[in-house]
Amino acid sequence: MSDAEAFRPLVPPVENPPAPAILLFDWDNTLVDTWPVIHASLADVFIHMGRKPWSLSEVRTRVRHSLRDSFPILFADRWEEARDVFYAAFERRHLEALTPAVGAADLLAAARDAGLTLGVVSNKTGGYLRTEAAHLGWDGYFKALVGAGDAARDKPDLAAVRHALDAMGVGADHDPARIWFVGDSNVDMEIAHAAGCLAVLIRPDHGPAGEFDAHPPALHLPDCAALQHLVTAL
Repeated sequence: MSDAEAFRPLVPPVENPPAPAILLFDWDNTLVDTWPVIHASLADVFIHMGRKPWSLSEVRTRVRHSLRDSFPILFADRWEEARDVFYAAFERRHLEALTPAVGAADLLAAARDAGLTLGVVSNKTGGYLRTEAAHLGWDGYFKALVGAGDAARDKPDLAAVRHALDAMGVGADHDPARIWFVGDSNVDMEIAHAAGCLAVLIRPDHGPAGEFDAHPPALHLPDCAALQHLVTAL
């Protein structure tokens, strides 16, 4: 059985979804595959702090929020020390190991050619986000590349989306239903709901039981190719 045949959406597809005018993307593990880099860099931090590193599976389940929101919880008054270790480890690895998600480049090109406006709202530190986009030659696709630290608060706070839409020149009168927020985690679905956007989940699995109960996706697609097909059809 192929992956496509095995995939079953988490929720029934929305009938006749409105054609998007704007696509807001998460970055890590939506448009690029960065779990191995995040895992290795966090392992350096945990070892430095005298703790047992998380497995890759645990990292994939637990990493959702920005560093400035999550590290104070994980490391208390040593969080800034942990932050510095993480950044040093991440900087050694992230560009060399940066890998586009399968179909992401074709999706971005097709969306741009269809006249859609594209942006990114990520919990990756803004400077790293923009460096990675430029490294891939993708920065020209986006009218806004908003990462952690760029807005007053990070995702899932609405400040992150408002910052991106302001940078894109999108006024308050724009129909939020024609803004699709595309991501791979419950945090992405949460901010989509808060902003009134169409919540689009891209991942080949359902994740842990109950992960999306509070903020279910309107659409669940297995990969970038499926989203490209839907967007171009609409």
